[in-house]
Amino acid sequence: MDGKKRGFTAGVLATECAKADPHGALSVPVYQNAAFEFPTAEAMELAFTGRTADHAYSRITNPTVEHFERRVREATGALSVTALNSGMAAITNMFFTLARAGANVVTSPHLFGNTYSLLKSTLADFGVETRFAEMTDPASVATKIDRNTCAVFLEIITNPQMEVADLTALSAVCRAKGVPLVADTTVIPFPVFRAADNGVDIEVVSSTKYLSGGATGLGGLVVDYGTFDWSRSPKLSAAAKAYGIDPREAFTAKLKREIHRNLGAYMTPQAAYQQSLGLETLEVRYARASQTALAVARGLEGVPGVVSVNYPGLPSNRFHGVAVRQYGEAPGAMLTFDLASQEACYGFMNRLRLVCRATNLFDNKSLAIHPWSTIFGTFPEAVRSSMGLSPCTIRLSVGLEDASDVLSDIVQALG
Repeated sequence: MDGKKRGFTAGVLATECAKADPHGALSVPVYQNAAFEFPTAEAMELAFTGRTADHAYSRITNPTVEHFERRVREATGALSVTALNSGMAAITNMFFTLARAGANVVTSPHLFGNTYSLLKSTLADFGVETRFAEMTDPASVATKIDRNTCAVFLEIITNPQMEVADLTALSAVCRAKGVPLVADTTVIPFPVFRAADNGVDIEVVSSTKYLSGGATGLGGLVVDYGTFDWSRSPKLSAAAKAYGIDPREAFTAKLKREIHRNLGAYMTPQAAYQQSLGLETLEVRYARASQTALAVARGLEGVPGVVSVNYPGLPSNRFHGVAVRQYGEAPGAMLTFDLASQEACYGFMNRLRLVCRATNLFDNKSLAIHPWSTIFGTFPEAVRSSMGLSPCTIRLSVGLEDASDVLSDIVQALG
């Protein structure tokens, strides 16, 4: 699994699945049950007190989900992977593991709607402060960090602003300040982007997107690379002492032994089965979708009715250099473009024939949405504007269709 990229060949995965299953099944079975029987009361005690890895209850661990976690862990080289039932569940579990009353999170104002709401509203009620900084200006980020900062958090390509930060530069700031760098990497999957090599300590992923293989189900991942010394965290250094473990394992221990058990958002076995299958085709699907997105972005430049195109893979994009360096020539399968007005956006969407009017990202089908009126529609207009949003923006998630077909549909929908 070493090297610049990691392969996800179906043959290798199938062989390993067959070895793991007593009947040689090529796909891991779905253990669709809640509880597991033990041979003795003593065995139950050992499992419930964490002295064996036996499964007791599917809200805590499940063989199908564990298999999925193991495959992701092997693919990423991480210390641990925890699978939850949505991307937002992954983000929530991560913050509840890191934060406590009186702590603060330094982050970008350019966040996905529910992530922004979680930080500004939900966690604020528990005494966690959010400090906004421009992630493209590491010096600005440094000024926001103090001894109560529990994490610097960002999306590696913001949704839908398409902002790209220099992760190596941010990581240097975090290392100097003694805080972890946490990143939502949903827009670039791990066969292409190696988070730890770019200084990311904790990675959160909505596996609903690329990993699920055609939007088959919801899921989220918290990936701990074991690269941060949690003795520098007041909360997690205490956890390490309580558990009697290496401080670098404190985040995973706190998450797995307490937080995810108490919040009850563990991934379902059916979702884990579907996303294990999705892993087998992840790399080839991403290659197709991202190359198509690049072709569509190029094709949209200069099309009448399109005011601007925002895709980091375009040489004209202000983030082109850092995006290509971190994510390759086709950085993701999401792009945005602006039309003349919100009314023009509505008219355009109503005329689409091939591209679906739907939320979600990285389905096998191309999807279009008007973020201003939907994902962020309940936010006050002033807040939306402060987040870098525009009523003139269309977000396009590019699927597996031919680039010429997607472009043709967009052009005809422009009227």
